[in-house]
Amino acid sequence: MFRAFLIVVFYSFIQLCVGQSVITHKVFFETDSDKLSSTEKQRLLLFSKNLKTLEVQDFQIVGYCDDRGTDTYNLDLSMRRAVVIQNALVKQKHDKALITYVDGKGEVLLRQEDSLSTDNQRGLNRRVDIMVRLEAKNIEENTAIKKSQGLEGELKIGDKIILKDILFRTGYSDVLKESLDNLEKISRILKERKEVSFVILGHVCCTDQGRDAIDRRTKKFNLSVARAKRVYDYFLAQGIEKERMDYKGLGHQFPLGGPSKYDRRVEIEIVKIN
Repeated sequence: MFRAFLIVVFYSFIQLCVGQSVITHKVFFETDSDKLSSTEKQRLLLFSKNLKTLEVQDFQIVGYCDDRGTDTYNLDLSMRRAVVIQNALVKQKHDKALITYVDGKGEVLLRQEDSLSTDNQRGLNRRVDIMVRLEAKNIEENTAIKKSQGLEGELKIGDKIILKDILFRTGYSDVLKESLDNLEKISRILKERKEVSFVILGHVCCTDQGRDAIDRRTKKFNLSVARAKRVYDYFLAQGIEKERMDYKGLGHQFPLGGPSKYDRRVEIEIVKIN
């Protein structure tokens, strides 16, 4: 039985490698625990051994909890689970420098439409997701997305412009100090382009099923909204008319591929040109 299980796991691994540039593995935990069971240790070891034959570019590790417990407790437990997996991979001789993202996202809510029982859903939600990237993707090759300096060029309705180098504190809507100069430059351009109306779109990385991430300040699952609003408020304070702006959070519905930092982003979508 165990041998058959290993064959299925290995076959799935090969299919992912052939068809995708990112492979994933899920590690499951018992209730209220950040300890690896013997079964999960064995599964993780097999996954890790298979990686040795591949050229790994980076690892992203994200922890989750089921819906029981307080938000604060779940956030802490999910982070501890993620760190346990990070330490396990390093112990298995993977380069720690390749582990570029480790975070805990707290609870995963039950889905009423799911055919699984509540207990089974919770069992699947008590986990850590490991995402292994095998080849880099050049974000600039995405023709649907313009560079931030594209605000100074020709624009049309529907264009989406990534606000490049606008970085946020992990888990918060706070813009990092090193991003303020670039944000100020963008606001100057937008003030001059009075014919353009736009919506600010907030995104987060690495969450389950495209959902939003938790704002660690408010403990609400609306971090993409909070980040979009933070940029909206900044533009408003810089004198950009509120009639030209709106904001919206899109969670993790539209990942770009590549490193997770590109998914922790804010975009501007052009909605009207006078």
